Amino acid sequence: MLWQVDPTSSTALHVQVAACVRREMASGRLAKGDRLPSAKEVAAVLDVNLHTVLRAYQSLRDEGLIDLRRGRGAVVSTSDPGGDARLRTLVAELVAAARLVGATPADLTRLIESEFQR
Repeated sequence: MLWQVDPTSSTALHVQVAACVRREMASGRLAKGDRLPSAKEVAAVLDVNLHTVLRAYQSLRDEGLIDLRRGRGAVVSTSDPGGDARLRTLVAELVAAARLVGATPADLTRLIESEFQR
C-alpha cells in the first residue's frame, strides 16, 4: 500500500484517503473484487484516526466504488472505476491547488469552461 496523506494540506484527510483509493482503482492496481486494507490498518499506516478512514470508505461506498460488508470488509465493487474515479481525484487535487493560490469557485469554474472551449 503506497497511500499517503498530507496533514498540512487544506484538503480534509478523509478526502485524501478516498483519493488514494480512487487513484489505485484508476491505475488498475485495484480491480473489481479486490479487498481494501482494513480501516484499522490504513489508520495505523497513515497515522490518522480510524474514523477518518471509515469516513473515506463510506464516501467511496456512497459513490458506488466499494462495498462495505460486515465480516468481509471493503471490497471494490465496480468493474470500470477508471473514468469517474480518476476525474474525482483530479478534481480534488485541482480544488486543493486552487485553494492554495486563493482562487474562488467562480475563478475555477471560469477556467474550466475556458479550457473546454479550446
